[in-house]
Amino acid sequence: MNIRNKTARLAPVAAIAATALLAACSDTTGTIGSSLVEDETEVVVETGFKVTGHSSATNLPVQSRTISQLLGSIEADGYGSFSSEFVTQFLPATELITEGVLPEYIDSMKLTMQIPLGSGCIGDSIVPMGLNVYRLNRQLPNPIYSDFDASEYYDASSGLLASKIYSYNTIAASDSIKKLTYREINVDMPVSLARELFTLYQENPSAFATPMAFARHFPGIAVTNSFGSGRVVDILSTTMRMYYHTMDTDTLGNPVKVPHSNIYFAVTPEIVSNNCITYNIAPALQQRINAGENIIVAPAGRDVEMEFPIREVVDYYYANCGTVSAINTLTFKIPAQAIINTYGIEPPAQLLLVLKDKKDEFFLNNSVTNNVNSFYAEYDSANGCYTFSALRTYLMDIIDQYGAKGTIPAEAYTFSIVPVTVETETITSYGTKQVVVSAVTPYVQKPAMAILDLDNAEVKLTFSKQTMK
Repeated sequence: MNIRNKTARLAPVAAIAATALLAACSDTTGTIGSSLVEDETEVVVETGFKVTGHSSATNLPVQSRTISQLLGSIEADGYGSFSSEFVTQFLPATELITEGVLPEYIDSMKLTMQIPLGSGCIGDSIVPMGLNVYRLNRQLPNPIYSDFDASEYYDASSGLLASKIYSYNTIAASDSIKKLTYREINVDMPVSLARELFTLYQENPSAFATPMAFARHFPGIAVTNSFGSGRVVDILSTTMRMYYHTMDTDTLGNPVKVPHSNIYFAVTPEIVSNNCITYNIAPALQQRINAGENIIVAPAGRDVEMEFPIREVVDYYYANCGTVSAINTLTFKIPAQAIINTYGIEPPAQLLLVLKDKKDEFFLNNSVTNNVNSFYAEYDSANGCYTFSALRTYLMDIIDQYGAKGTIPAEAYTFSIVPVTVETETITSYGTKQVVVSAVTPYVQKPAMAILDLDNAEVKLTFSKQTMK
């Protein structure tokens, strides 16, 4: 029986009743349209479905599709050891100010990494840590993954551009700095590099026309950890600002320098950027996975694979659908628990549920969730769960493809649960607002982990059925 065809065969009056049934979501029963036809309607809710799953066996490299960078290292009881360095190209400004500016008027250049206050740091904000900045000597690959070995793309002996000791706190900072909603790591870059890039623009402006053209001349930088441990920062903005001067005269005719500065280089979605991540799972956490707990760890840690009981859902529906019926909703709620650890690492904010054999394709194609073979849910911290609320279309698609008794292949119900970052946009049309998903990218922000309690997960099928008399 195909529910779409069955609903289409309703008589006009019954079709009106069926429309009402589609909107029914309560757990009550009753009659509708009794003045026109004698019938009974009922909303059926069933949750007696079981889910099985397991954590992935190894660290899974992820494709970085975010402009944020992770830097630092931590070792946390209950989590393990995590470190991240990064490589990045830069998007250049297409126009540099050259009027009245000579290469020797370029005074300095700073690399600035901006970190949001509070949410941008895990670990000890006070401990000093060190970083090195290297010049890349060849083009970064694309796509690029979290297990990328950056050391093959720079010369550690001759490619060092700068070093910096930094912390995250503002104990010795001015009051104006303390009031900011972000913290900055400012690194002095060689003035020779600044003048080289300025001269490149003077002599060949087309080199600044596109990120690809610019990368042929300046492939980018690698930022590595040089010493220290105990903190990972999530950098949301990375730029290079050039400082220069022009010449003028004062009221007495004496020459004076007039200072200027501009951000000419930035990390943006158009360029290649990647977090080079190393994660070693804590033995105690691995033991819990070996014992059967479904634990998700990010970034580049452990996903969870599961089998969704779609065969049982279809069987139950057809066994109980009555004379005329309509599927209202299919939802999937997973209880989640935080895992006690040294630094208060929390569950990931968002999860992607995607057919396992579609996962790589999903990220390679920059796909967004379609509610047919991919879905997302946000972490409900108040209730400790993730709820995927839009699986109805998936069920309808399964029924269309395989019918009531057809064999459903494993690839149609084997899913991966993956931490992601979901971006949305609000579209306003004729006074109404609609929130749409604009991007779904692998999670490559600060460490996150959780236990997914699949044994107590709830698959909830709701349908309305009408019995004609």
